[in-house]
Amino acid sequence: MINFELIRLALPVLLKGVLVTLKITAAAFIIGITGGTILGIAHSSKNNFLEWLVGAYVTIIRGTPMLVQIVFIYYVLSMTGLQLSPFVSAVIAIGMNSSAYVSQIIRSGIRSVPKGQIEAAQTLGISKGDTLRYIILPQALRVVLPALGNESVTLIKDSSLASYIGVVELYKEGQTVISQTYDALSVYFVLAGLYLILTSTVSYLVMLLERRLNRHVRNH
Repeated sequence: MINFELIRLALPVLLKGVLVTLKITAAAFIIGITGGTILGIAHSSKNNFLEWLVGAYVTIIRGTPMLVQIVFIYYVLSMTGLQLSPFVSAVIAIGMNSSAYVSQIIRSGIRSVPKGQIEAAQTLGISKGDTLRYIILPQALRVVLPALGNESVTLIKDSSLASYIGVVELYKEGQTVISQTYDALSVYFVLAGLYLILTSTVSYLVMLLERRLNRHVRNH
């Protein structure tokens, strides 16, 4: 049976964990979208070395578990003398993991831009930098917005892996409550509900943004 009285008493503690989860997600998403955009542009370039380098990075990151990456950043780097807090380590690792996936999303968005527009920009004498900034990226980002929304939802769920190196986020707070009350069913019930609320809210906001952008494009 679900103990709703326990849920009521534990909710303030769990909400503290929600705040940490959101901080991890937001910081990791900034790293992911920034690094992923740079990597996506590099991967779309005609420079063979850059393509190979980004391809190798993406293969390594996507081919290894995120948990291993988090542990590597936290424990292995500390052995080299670089002391990072568990929170910072988790954000860096999750952000780097996200950048690999975002790079491929951005790359597909760049490829979706009609070549005729790029050729027209070149004919008009527009520089490559301005073409990328004002023509390619705005269209690419609009196309891949749903995929970026899915990535942000994934980051919310993946933030729970930060608990393995001691970050007290939502899942870790839930584990603490379970160790004190021995009522795993009730705690996991409310954890699932809170994660569902977070992911559903992000998905809804992304949907609203997508509709607004599409409406703006139709009006122009």
